[in-house]
Amino acid sequence: MRDDDDFDAGPDFDEEDDSVEAKVWQLLLLINPGDEETALQQFADYREAAAEAEDVEPVELVGRVIDWRSGFMVDEHDLRALVQALDELSARWNLSIDWNGDPDDDDFFDDTDAGTLLGIAYDRLAEFGYTVWSWETADDACAGWITLTRDNEPMRELATALHINLRLGSDVG
Repeated sequence: MRDDDDFDAGPDFDEEDDSVEAKVWQLLLLINPGDEETALQQFADYREAAAEAEDVEPVELVGRVIDWRSGFMVDEHDLRALVQALDELSARWNLSIDWNGDPDDDDFFDDTDAGTLLGIAYDRLAEFGYTVWSWETADDACAGWITLTRDNEPMRELATALHINLRLGSDVG
């Protein structure tokens, strides 16, 4: 059992704090809706990575610390991994994505691409109040995360402030 005196309520940023760290903390809270404990763990990982990294964009570090827990980063041609990542992320809220076919069938991936799959995931999760986002990477990766739809405007503002080229999952492709 946890003693309330031992509980760490998260970083102590005041509302006027405009630092990159404060913005990253807000980003992690948005991509971990209702799960501040995971956001806190990822923030600690982010701080550690930022202390060791030189001249790396915050989104690259965030992408590393959230991968497969709160976000995805897969090769844009590895469609099977993209579907698995999106399925795993949506399962956090007990949701499943209807892919308009069977991803376990080898033929499913013959006539599709990452943009189409992100669009399907976007449409299906929007029905439940979630938004799939994709951000531009420096290589041929497909990367992103899922937030509550009600947080779309704060997400856009944070992305702009952190210089993240962020798009809705429906706009990829």
